[in-house]
Amino acid sequence: MISLAHAQTAASATPGITDFLPLIIIFILFWFMLIRPQMKRAKEQKKMLTELAKGDEVVTASGQLGKVAKIGDNYVSLEIADGVITHVQKQSVQTLLPKGTIKTL
Repeated sequence: MISLAHAQTAASATPGITDFLPLIIIFILFWFMLIRPQMKRAKEQKKMLTELAKGDEVVTASGQLGKVAKIGDNYVSLEIADGVITHVQKQSVQTLLPKGTIKTL
């Protein structure tokens, strides 16, 4: 009688796939809801930065609006007003605006 009870507790103590199923489901949900969209946004941001050209109108992460005057490896020169040029890091360029947006403001 004791050996049968001991065998049942020993059998239930070994983890099976069903014990890990909730963790697997949580990881899959985490992947599709958080990691995958973030990777997609980072890929789009990198593509936008590589395609950045002189004359493009952009907004930086700090909210500065300007037209690209010069592009370097790590820095971008923005013309924020007539004759006023600022230098910002390339990674701080957040959004590429449609042409003519600055004139409408």
